[in-house]
Amino acid sequence: MKMTKEEKYRYIEQARPDELEKLQKQIERCAWRQNYHIQPQTGLLNDPNGFSYYNGIYHLFYQWFPFGPEHGMKYWFHTVSKDLCTWENVGIGIKPGDSYDSHGVYSGSAIVKDEKLYLMYTGNTRDENWVRHPFQCMAYMNESGVIQKLTNPVISTVPNGYTDHFRDPKVWKKDDTYFCIIGAQRKNKTGCAVLYKSSDLMNWEFQGELETTLPSNFGYMWECPDYFELEEHGILLFSPQGLEAEGEKYQNIYQSGYLVGEPLDLETRKFCHDAFHELDRGFDFYAQHTTLSEDGRRLLIGWMGLPDLAYPTDQNGWAHCLTIPRQLEIREGKLIQQPISELMKLRKNERQARFTLENERKKVKEFSGLSYELIYEIENIQARYIGIEFRAKDQEKTVFFYDSIKKELVLDRSLSGKSLEAENGNIRRCSFSASKLKIQLFVDVSSVEIFINDGEEVFTSRIFPSPHSKEVCFFTENGSATFQAVQWSYE
Repeated sequence: MKMTKEEKYRYIEQARPDELEKLQKQIERCAWRQNYHIQPQTGLLNDPNGFSYYNGIYHLFYQWFPFGPEHGMKYWFHTVSKDLCTWENVGIGIKPGDSYDSHGVYSGSAIVKDEKLYLMYTGNTRDENWVRHPFQCMAYMNESGVIQKLTNPVISTVPNGYTDHFRDPKVWKKDDTYFCIIGAQRKNKTGCAVLYKSSDLMNWEFQGELETTLPSNFGYMWECPDYFELEEHGILLFSPQGLEAEGEKYQNIYQSGYLVGEPLDLETRKFCHDAFHELDRGFDFYAQHTTLSEDGRRLLIGWMGLPDLAYPTDQNGWAHCLTIPRQLEIREGKLIQQPISELMKLRKNERQARFTLENERKKVKEFSGLSYELIYEIENIQARYIGIEFRAKDQEKTVFFYDSIKKELVLDRSLSGKSLEAENGNIRRCSFSASKLKIQLFVDVSSVEIFINDGEEVFTSRIFPSPHSKEVCFFTENGSATFQAVQWSYE
């Protein structure tokens, strides 16, 4: 049963006796709990927030609703890592409850200043008529790990011309000045991003709207904007809501993508850029968030889920997880995502195989499992269809293949196990032309992330197969191809 508004907007202190303990026991019985992805201990996880390196540790927060798989009173939940592949839960990082975040601590970002980690976020409030009023707020963490909220918001009003859909500040520093970009909706119900600047993180001046060459009606709201510079390019990531599907593009309920261009002119706010590209070609990717690693790499983590959709784990009292961290690079004007090298620490029990297939399927007995990394390279492509079936058993399977005639990659989860809502579909595809293919899969109990040719394209998806579906099978149709494959267990 769906929760009432009153149930969804409780504080954790208002939990009924044994409510969270019972929910935890219910979740422990779920067959789809992940092995190496960040997931909520109870309830719902969504946007990653405050991703940062501070005091010798990586810090990551995420939106958390503790009472079930619904969106209600949000907290920032805090997890930390020394190596970006094993994470330790700290607990609640920022609690709602003050006048400026009475109905939730919404998304934001982090920056180090004066040996403290400052956390800038949107405070969600509702008035007696349930009308939203957002505030941009600040908290800070000291070197002992204690987080303290500031008494007052640092941005208290929404500028003229914009609605109260005004949230998700991403902050950075350029020379001696701090800047933040905020996702917004104009009064005419179209999406955009706006820019602020500050000399001290506390006092912010509204600069105006970012000027892009996108159509003025490119979505009705831009969520989770993130601006950074990489290899002398300016990069703007954001999640525009309300794009209509165009062929293979924009097939999900909401999209996430990027613009690559010249560095943003911080005086004029003009951003000269190329076309908008989707970050991920799969089913379940949203609310991307980046930071710099200790050694200067630009890292990205996303929410492996989407708003306003039901998932099979809902019945078990929890929903969603985060992606593995990905390293970003620019290759021929395109943003490339590659799994971080630190994940190699998780590799166990290496198994290899090499074979040529001609109009046949080959189950590799040595390859199996619920959680693993698998890389296969395909050469001498003479077949029309070349692919892999994984998390397979009998009629259950997830399929990824290349159509060498249509020149496209296809992910098919129509037989992946427990089905998801029909409106989300079961097929995702994208145009791709290559004489050789390298496919890298990160499979977990209820997800897969697929990287093609070292990150030229990525497909991210939740899947919900039976625990017995562990087989891996390669295939070709209408011709032959040679496979070189290696698998490592992550269990």
